[in-house]
Amino acid sequence: MIRQPAVAGMFYDLDPNRLKENIKTCFLHKLGPGKLPEEPGNLPPTILGLVAPHAGYIYSGVSASHSYFELSQEKQPDLFILLGPNHTSLGSGISLMNSGIWKTPLGDVSIDSDVAEAISNADEANIIDVESIGHQAEHSIEVQLPFLQFLYGDKFRFVPISMMLQDVRTAKEVGQAIAQGLKNSEVNAVIIASTDFSHYEPHETAQKKDRSAIDAILELNEEKLYDTVSSLNISMCGYGPVMAMLTATKLLGAKDAKLLSYTTSGDTSGNYKQVVGYAAIKILK
Repeated sequence: MIRQPAVAGMFYDLDPNRLKENIKTCFLHKLGPGKLPEEPGNLPPTILGLVAPHAGYIYSGVSASHSYFELSQEKQPDLFILLGPNHTSLGSGISLMNSGIWKTPLGDVSIDSDVAEAISNADEANIIDVESIGHQAEHSIEVQLPFLQFLYGDKFRFVPISMMLQDVRTAKEVGQAIAQGLKNSEVNAVIIASTDFSHYEPHETAQKKDRSAIDAILELNEEKLYDTVSSLNISMCGYGPVMAMLTATKLLGAKDAKLLSYTTSGDTSGNYKQVVGYAAIKILK
């Protein structure tokens, strides 16, 4: 199957040259890392997981660039597991594509069928359906690919998992299946959870709420993250993918986490009355 881009020309530029320049601008922005990734990275791999946002690049690209800059400093992983929330209500509760190609303006990227099969065949994978409908119009995973292509071209593979169900039990089962599948495959992988944080809150309110959710992530505590999102009514759209990522990375040896960036849409648009929050976080061995 060939999956066509759903939000090219909306969330990011359709023209490949302009898209590359837009990504460069994110890295070089005063709120970004302030420099472009060096090629190739040569530091030993320490990153097991990342949190990255998925709004339009003019709003969230600066924050996302921090996660991808950190990734670029290390030796290239074998593949990426991309977890995102399902905003469209299409497809299954948990949708995994196990074959095919995803197109972006920067080229084609292939799904790693072997690892996808290993995950879908894991003991805890009963909740996961192998299907593509949940991915066809969803943007949360798609917008991560141009950043990865900017770093690695077409020389990487990935496994996309879209989550409509985001309760703790489901997220943990997904995370356990990912960890088992990766252990069985014996590959060096980074698990990227795609999420935005508070939606359409005043800037200071979003900051305060989001900091509580971020603190739970930094503690590697998926149950606390869920309780915090619920009790504070945080309109974080991808808490399920983050919980699944935390579960998987801890099973794979995660011991620490670091906040790389927190911004809101107000920081780039100038409108602080109603903002969306964005964070970049890395999970470490």
